[in-house]
Amino acid sequence: MNLNRRDFFRVAGIAAATPLLDRSVDAAGEESPGESLGCLVDLTRCIGCRKCEQACSAVQRLPAPERSFDDLLVLERPRRMSSRTYTVVNRVHTGVVDEHGRPVPTFIKLQCMHCLDPACVSACPVGALTRKENGAVHYNASRCIGCRYCMVSCPFQVPCYEYEDPLTPRVRKCTFCFEQRLVEGKVPGCIGVCPVEALTFGPRSQLLEAARRRIQEDPGRYIQHIYGEKEVGGTGWLYLSGVSFDRLGLQKLPERPMPKLPETIQHGLYSFLWAPIVLFGALGGIMKLTERKARGGAAGEREEGAES
Repeated sequence: MNLNRRDFFRVAGIAAATPLLDRSVDAAGEESPGESLGCLVDLTRCIGCRKCEQACSAVQRLPAPERSFDDLLVLERPRRMSSRTYTVVNRVHTGVVDEHGRPVPTFIKLQCMHCLDPACVSACPVGALTRKENGAVHYNASRCIGCRYCMVSCPFQVPCYEYEDPLTPRVRKCTFCFEQRLVEGKVPGCIGVCPVEALTFGPRSQLLEAARRRIQEDPGRYIQHIYGEKEVGGTGWLYLSGVSFDRLGLQKLPERPMPKLPETIQHGLYSFLWAPIVLFGALGGIMKLTERKARGGAAGEREEGAES
């Protein structure tokens, strides 16, 4: 049962009126146990050039930023993704200095993490978000009802809402260039333009092997942690760093995926609008029972009055 925004509110209104890589990609694929694609981000290599931001904007045809992509002054303060910016690079000073005592910043690229078990997909009551078999978390605007549960559920606080569009607002985030490039067998736009090869694209299992190999071969360069390997069940985007991730703004998260119980309950109740039906039915039954008792009480009072 596929509901668009208009159909949903029409049905809901009726209810309320009652008594109460491999790089070959299957474009139609849903969640699958097959090999997921991903990206390994080596933060020890990133130079903060923002080429990835520029490529993302071009591929996704996003509005031009207020300040040019060549303007590195935007790195002076931390930024978050927005409905017009799917990825950002931040500069973080962690106290590391070079041999001359000068601070050495770390640059970190942020975007949708494309979780293996996405909380946003579990939270969406109408299936507007799905995980494709290549690992991309895909958004279908025609199904979205604007509930924004995905925004609340995301442990990385990624999805953004088009508040500036009062008529047809959408949820916006990195798509892994699913429709623009992956379906054509190409790598996502941000990855192909990195001048220092800080971004590596490929099957997730191979990326993990490459990350472990780098740590083993140069243990003084990296901390012993691949961020995204196990966090919230694993993510498509994986990170290597020379400093702890919590100092870079990547929060510590449990290894288990988001709880399955809320998903089971929510999908069982909401997928076909059973929740409003059950709720209104229960309320209607309570109202009828209350009215019956009230009529019975009134009839008893009348009988007593007649006898007196």
